Amino acid sequence: MDSIQNRITAFVKLGAFLSQFSQEKIEKATNIEHNDLFFDGFKHQIKVAQEKNSWFTKDNIIFALNSWSKALTKSNLEAWISKNSIDSNAPKTVAIVMAGNIPLVGFHDFLSVLISGHSVLVKQSSSDKHLLPFLAKYLEYVDVNLKGNITFTEQKIENFDAVIATGSDNTARYFEYYFKDKPNIIRKSRNSVAVITGKETEEDLEKLSEDVFRYFGLGCRSVSKLYVPRAYDFNNFFNGMFVKKDIINNAKYANNYDYNKAVYLMSLFDLLENGFLMIKEDESYSSPIATIFYEYYDNPIDLKIKLHQDKQKIQCIVAKDFIENEIAFGETQYPQLWDYADGVNTLEFLSKL
Repeated sequence: MDSIQNRITAFVKLGAFLSQFSQEKIEKATNIEHNDLFFDGFKHQIKVAQEKNSWFTKDNIIFALNSWSKALTKSNLEAWISKNSIDSNAPKTVAIVMAGNIPLVGFHDFLSVLISGHSVLVKQSSSDKHLLPFLAKYLEYVDVNLKGNITFTEQKIENFDAVIATGSDNTARYFEYYFKDKPNIIRKSRNSVAVITGKETEEDLEKLSEDVFRYFGLGCRSVSKLYVPRAYDFNNFFNGMFVKKDIINNAKYANNYDYNKAVYLMSLFDLLENGFLMIKEDESYSSPIATIFYEYYDNPIDLKIKLHQDKQKIQCIVAKDFIENEIAFGETQYPQLWDYADGVNTLEFLSKL
């Protein structure tokens, strides 16, 4: 008999399986279910994911796995679902169209659908298609009730009751038209910002470097824009970023850095740069790789009003004692299960199908 408790247990076991893959070491534990069947195979999938997408470095893949391992505990899962009523309706088939910007970026939606008792139909991005199917197979082994409830497709998605789709602003317009007759969550591009007041410590700014550079800045929780007080000394910012200087040793990142720098210089834009990061004054939120945009502000109240007005474009606001619901420096890539990607409660949406 399928039950919410069985599904929680399955994901807790998956969390335990993922705990073997950490930044410190990858080591096979003796107490993990079905480890002989899955451990070596998953190590191979990590290698394949790296080979197929050079943004997916081993460090970034392991970081993502580690984050999910820490999230998938019994206490976390129970605290998350206790805030919502689930299990109330007949199971439906929910399609998920996933992005591929960072490793396992669609996992939260995948988890939400299954924990709610629905079946999932997954269309993955070609950029990130090697990790999740393997983890889905593991879930089916630890909970036989999940067999038949997880489907992956590379074809046009059909025979589904609701959809969660993530893409760029352009693809979102297509999704909104294409899925207009189904209950849906359509996610658009979002970026994260940091508000600098000038009172930050060196440690604060070093922590901010994690928010800027993790996943090469490709995540929606990655800081791509700074708000700084007029006459701010950017040397302080660059000193904080220096701990990530080795990022320029990644060939793909270095190519983007060189290309974007050449474009800016030919366009005669004013730039500040330190050999691995450029900052440019720009009103946009979405900056190219190896670049951070910044804007000056004169009045904190005016800035708060602007951030509120633009909340549909902003995923996270990183700051220190500046604004409600801010995220501390260095913490953007550690969301809780109840930190929804766009402020839309996925479990609530799924409970009403």
